Amino acid sequence: MFFDKIVRPALYRLSYHDPELVHERTVRVLARLGKFAPRGAFRVDDPVTVLGLRFPNRVGLAAGMDKNGRALPAWAALGFGFVEVGTVTRLAQPGNPKPRLFSLPASDAVINRMGFNNDGAEALAAKLARDGKPGVPLGVSIGKSKVTPLDEAVEDYRFSLRALYPYADYFAINVSSPNTPGLRQLQDRAALAELLGELRKTSAELAGEGTPTPVLVKVAPDLTDDALAELLEVAVEHGVAGIIATNTTLSREGIAPSESSLAGQGGGLSGRPLTARAAEVVRFVHDHTGGSLPIIGVGGIMGPGDAVRLVDAGASLVQLYTGFALHGPGLVRRVSRGLAARPSR
Repeated sequence: MFFDKIVRPALYRLSYHDPELVHERTVRVLARLGKFAPRGAFRVDDPVTVLGLRFPNRVGLAAGMDKNGRALPAWAALGFGFVEVGTVTRLAQPGNPKPRLFSLPASDAVINRMGFNNDGAEALAAKLARDGKPGVPLGVSIGKSKVTPLDEAVEDYRFSLRALYPYADYFAINVSSPNTPGLRQLQDRAALAELLGELRKTSAELAGEGTPTPVLVKVAPDLTDDALAELLEVAVEHGVAGIIATNTTLSREGIAPSESSLAGQGGGLSGRPLTARAAEVVRFVHDHTGGSLPIIGVGGIMGPGDAVRLVDAGASLVQLYTGFALHGPGLVRRVSRGLAARPSR
C-alpha cells in the first residue's frame, strides 16, 4: 500500500509520467544500492529443487526487468529466489522507437513494445565475467536480433548460447515475444524443431563431459490448444528441460473502459488481464505432458493467490514482472510467503 500510494506516484511525478523512465531510474538506483545490500536480506526461505538446481524459494524475476544484468545483487537482496536476465540478442540493438511502454493503472496492466533493447550477448557475458552472478540461480533469456533474417535465426541463438554458457544456470529460448517482427513464426513445428535441435547439439558440445545447461522454451499465451500441443511435442522430442508460460499477449481483453484509448497501442499486454490465461496455459502444458516438463509460470501475478493458482495448475516456479513494477518490492515477500504456506498437494 505504501508503494502504491506514495512511492509509485512520486516516481511518476519525478519522471514526467514516463513509464520507461521510471523503469530506467528504478534499475539504476537498484544497481547502486545492490552493491551494499546483503543477499537474501528479505528472502523467504522455501527451498525447492527444479531443473536439477536448488532454488531458495519459488519466486523469480522475469526477463525484461533487468535486460543487461545491471542490478543482480539487488534482486537477490529483495528476496527473489532466482533471476532471469535478458532477453539478450547476438547484436546490441536499441529496440523499437519510443514511446514503447505504457502503464494502465486502472487495468493493473502494462503494454510494452520494447523490441529486445539490450547491449548484446557479448556485453552481458563480459559483465557477468567481471561482476559475478547474483548468488541465486541465474537464467538467461536469448532471442533473435531484429536485423537477422528468420532463415539465419538459428546461428543468432547459437552465438548467444555460446557467449553466455559459462554463466547461465538455465537458458530461456524466447520465440514468443510479439515485439520482434516474425519472431513468433519460430514457434511453428519445422522452425522450432530446427532451432531446438541445433541448440541441444551446441549445448552438449559446450558441456563436454558435464551435464548440459537446461534449455527452456517461453511460449505465447495466444497459441491455440492445437498449436501449443504441437509445440510441446517438438519440445519433448528435442529434450527441452522445461516451459516458461507465458509471454505477453496481443489480446486486449481486460483493459478498463477508462483506458480503452490505449488498447490500440501495439505491443504485448501484461498484468491482471493475463492472470486467467496464464493459469490456463500452465494447466494445459502440465496436463498435456503428464507433468513431465517443469513449468515456470509467469503472467498476471499481482498477489499471492495468483501465484498459488499457477502452482496448483502445475507450475514448479513462478516469475514476477508487471506486478513487481506496479506494486513494488513488497510483492516478492508476500508471494513467497503465500507459496511457502501453501499446503503440499
